[in-house]
Parts: sequence; structure tokens; C-alpha cells
Amino acid sequence: MTLPLQAPEICQSHLGVAPWMDALSARLPGLQPVAPGQWLSRDDAFSAQMAYRDRLIASRFNDDGTTNDNVVSLKPHIEQAERDLLNAVLTAVEEDPLYSRRGNMMYRPDGVGVNLAAERPFIAAARLCQEDFLMLEKGENGFTLTSGILCFPASWTLRQKIGRDLMGIHLPVDRYDPSMGARVDRVLGALQPGKAVWRANVLCYNDPNLYQPRLEIEKRPFDAGKPLWVRVERQSLLRLSPSGAIVFSIHTWLVPIERLAEDQAMSLPERVRNGGSMGEPL
Repeated sequence: MTLPLQAPEICQSHLGVAPWMDALSARLPGLQPVAPGQWLSRDDAFSAQMAYRDRLIASRFNDDGTTNDNVVSLKPHIEQAERDLLNAVLTAVEEDPLYSRRGNMMYRPDGVGVNLAAERPFIAAARLCQEDFLMLEKGENGFTLTSGILCFPASWTLRQKIGRDLMGIHLPVDRYDPSMGARVDRVLGALQPGKAVWRANVLCYNDPNLYQPRLEIEKRPFDAGKPLWVRVERQSLLRLSPSGAIVFSIHTWLVPIERLAEDQAMSLPERVRNGGSMGEPL
């Protein structure tokens, strides 16, 4: 695994989403419509976070040639849902004047070009923007995690969760009980193509590394007396067309607690400061 970038390079200058300050975001599951043109986000940590993403995605093969599926887990063959994801991402980024396309090359705002013809569609999509992407498809037990690219996991692993339904994915989250699972299943079933919804969660970490993979049995290290970084995930759900698959995207904000705005710092819940979470299940 390549060495991680450390703070302050990967940190945003400010926290763009503060879910504890929004009444709708603060209650579970806290879903609300995505405003037009805001499915994907680009912020001032773009260049550093994208460089880190590129390094993690490039490390998806271990020294022995096997796949490091903590970062990338894809189906053996390209299916329509994967093409739909890339098309959705291209449609979104082409609205941003800092992206430019010349033939098969799409150039990001940091000047890095992504070859759309040479990369798998899923890889190309993940290398164009700050979001991680997880594909949910309808199975016998409801929606199942079938593939994904997860560069910035917040204490979980793609390798352990792939192939599970939503209840299995959320083990061992106590608040994701059958009632919550049924509510989320209904939301997913009702999603209309092109009309995304979003929510957010928040945790504090002592370590500013964005790549934080852990198994379910592993506890996140935390000491409230050490330096704290506030980590917020803006999570979106979008039904793709024509496949009907749902992409779960995650945009991660990370700032030192001292960088919160005054009203954000004053209202940050004590349970979050002390290592708990807010808005975790989805």
C-alpha cells in the first residue's frame, strides 16, 4: 500500500456540510433531495485528495498480482450499470468549467487526464471526482452491494461487505434495525432515475488519514484528549438509467476541529467530540 498523504494536504479549509446543525439531516435516515447540479461536489482539497485517490486505485493489485479489494471490487465483466455510472459522472463534471475533454481524454481541474477509452468505466468514474462509488443492485434479499471503489473508508472494508444486503452491510450498527432497514429499502425502491437524495454523518478521528479500513470486530482508536479531526460524509443515492442500479456516492470532508466555524464548534454534539457518531446508518 502506498504511503498516505497527511494533514494539512488532504484537509479542506472549512467544513462544507454540518449535519448536526440541520434538523432534517440530524434525524435518521435524514434523506433530502439533491439540488440540481449538486450530485457531485468539488472543494478546495480536490487536488490533494485526487492524488491520493489515484495512488490508492493504482495500488489495487498486490505484489503477487491478486486484487487488493479493500479499495476496488468490481465484477469480472463490464455491465450496463457500470457504463451508466460513468455516463452520469461525465454528465455532472462536464457542467464544471474547470473540466475539459479532448477526444477520449477528460482533464480534471488539477490538470490530470483520465483516458476514458483505456480505463474501465468504474475506474474512470472514480478517478474523475472526489466521491467514492458503491453499486447497489436488487437481489433476492433486497438491495445488495455488488461492486465499488472505496478509497476513503470510515472504519469499514469493501472486501468484508461486498455481496451483502443492506442489513448485512450495516453490521454491527445497532441503530440499523429491521425497521430502519425497511424504511431505507422503501426509499431505494421509490427513487426515480436522475433524482438523487442525500444525507450526511459525522465522526471525530485522531488520525487525519482518509484511508481508514477496519473489520467489523475492530474498534476505531480514539482519545478525546488528543488532536481531533472532524470527518463528515455527504452520502448520495442516485438511480442510474437504463440499468436501474443505484449508486451510493460518498464525498468526505475532513478538517481539524479548530477549523470549524464558531457556530459549528459550539453546536457539535458532545457524543461526537467523545468518539461517538451522528447520522451513521444508511
